[in-house]
Formats: sequence, structure tokens, C-alpha cells
Amino acid sequence: MPRFVIERDIPGIGATPSEGLRGAAQASNDALMTLSPRVQWQESYVSADKVYCVFIAEDEAVIAEHAELSGFPVTRISRVETVLDPTVGGR
Repeated sequence: MPRFVIERDIPGIGATPSEGLRGAAQASNDALMTLSPRVQWQESYVSADKVYCVFIAEDEAVIAEHAELSGFPVTRISRVETVLDPTVGGR
């Protein structure tokens, strides 16, 4: 299945206490259980006002379903074409 990066604009998310982030993760997990095996959450990166999530999914439509079920906004969904990491440079 393809990998996607989902950008979510959530003002002030970076100041959310760990309990709030735990609740958000639980809401995501609940939605994922409903949509399994069509989508998997790999990880998320939280900045001051955005969350960047990495998902493996059948397509963008199931990511939109996840957003609706979990209550999270979706600003942009980008399909990952290639993964670039230090090993690509060799040595």
C-alpha cells in the first residue's frame, strides 16, 4: 500500500499537554480499528500549529474517512513517491 503524509492545521497543538495528545491518539486508534486493514498510522510529528502524520493507506479516500471518524482536520494529503534517507548517499 502507498505511504502518505497528512498535514493538519491545528492552532496551538504544540502546547497541548500529554493527556490531550493521548486522547487524540486514542481517537485516531478508534477510527483505525473501524477502517482496518485499509489504513495504518505509522507516526506523527507535532509542531506549534501543525501535525504531520505518516499513514500507509489504500488511497486518499480512506484517509479522509479516518479524518471524519476521528474528528481531525486535513489540510493536505501528499502521496510519498520516494523515501530519501542517509543510506541513499552511500559510503
